[in-house]
Parts: sequence; structure tokens; C-alpha cells
Amino acid sequence: MNIAILKTGRPPAALEPRFGGYPEMMRTMLGDGVVATTFDVQAGELPDPTRFEAALLTGSASGVYDGDPWIAGLLHWLRDARGRTRLVGVCFGHQAMAQAFGGRVVKSDKGWGIGLQDYRVVGDEPWIKPPARSVAIPASHQDQVVDQPPGSRVWLASDFTPFAGLAYGTDAISLQPHPEFEPAYAAALVDGRRGDRFENDFADRAIVSLGRPNDRALLGKWIGRFIAR
Repeated sequence: MNIAILKTGRPPAALEPRFGGYPEMMRTMLGDGVVATTFDVQAGELPDPTRFEAALLTGSASGVYDGDPWIAGLLHWLRDARGRTRLVGVCFGHQAMAQAFGGRVVKSDKGWGIGLQDYRVVGDEPWIKPPARSVAIPASHQDQVVDQPPGSRVWLASDFTPFAGLAYGTDAISLQPHPEFEPAYAAALVDGRRGDRFENDFADRAIVSLGRPNDRALLGKWIGRFIAR
């Protein structure tokens, strides 16, 4: 598969040498058989969607409601690319797709969702194979989709994040959690924000949760199956 990875952000500087950047995490998640070209969206790089079988959008520290020109350019690109290649959005990518396609994203007053989060699989999509009733996936977000885009379908949900996974037609999907985050990276990310964004007890609980079994490999298979359809 020949895919484009749209890099919309990067890990904290102290963590990137150890864990790699978000495009590398995405490639690892998808496994062998994928040829990926990275585009730095913040630098104004956006691909011709017809040249790739799919485009994956990474996470970012930015909010889709920020006024940065690169975000406006990305939202325009998403509307233009829809129907011309398969689209997969993760975290910020999930939010950008929702915002571009008529939904609404805000900084949620529920606060942060961090650590290993549990989600119900509520959709019946053909690429959700092998099936599962629920999945546990690392998350790191405060922003949330609060208005579902018209015509979209919810396939992943929790009480904390009702629109955790969205599908659009047959060629675009997105999800709020991070199947590409290995637990060690998710824990280091939480630990690095301790005392700044997170109280110690909240951070401790999140890090402990990351020791539980997770379904990252299953989500990677689902995304790979979606791209290959």
C-alpha cells in the first residue's frame, strides 16, 4: 500500500529521540507492506490525494479551532480530498475531519482523557474484523467532537467520549484515541506533564492503567483492513 502520512504535530522534544515521531509510530502500527510518504502539514506540505491509496492524519498539540493558517489549509484539503482517497484521522486528525465535514470540536469541560481508556464498539463496519464488543486504547486529549458531522456514523464510543470513532461513507474513518502510542510512550507523556497539566494522583492512575492489556494491535488490523479495502 502506498499511503501519505500527514504530520500535524510532534512528540515533546525530550521524548522524540527515544520513541520516534508520530509518522514512525503510524508506520509501526500498520506493519509491513506499507510504503509511506510523510508530509509536514505545519510547513504547508499537503499531498495530491489521487497519488495515494490512503492518507493518515496524526495527532497534534494544536486545536482545530486555532486560527493558524496551516489548520485552515488542512480543513480545506480534507474537504477536497474526501472521495479521492481513503482518509484516516487519529486524535487531532479525528477532530480535524469532524470540523471539516460539518461537526464541531471544543476544549471539553470534562477535562483530560489520559491513560488507557475503554471504548464500546458500537458500529457494524465491514473492516471491523475480527469483531470486538469493546477495546482499550491509550488516549491523550482534552478537545472533543461535540457535534456529530452530518451523515457520519459512530463506531466507537464511551461515556467520556461519545463520538470517539466516526465513519464517513465508505472511504473515511477517524478515532479519538491513539492506537499508535505504545504504553511506554503514553506513560512518559503523562509523566512529563505531571504538575503542569495533571495532578499527581490523576497522573498516577493514568500510568497504572497503561499496565493493563490493550487492543492496539487489533485497532491496527482494523485500520489496515480499512485502507486495503
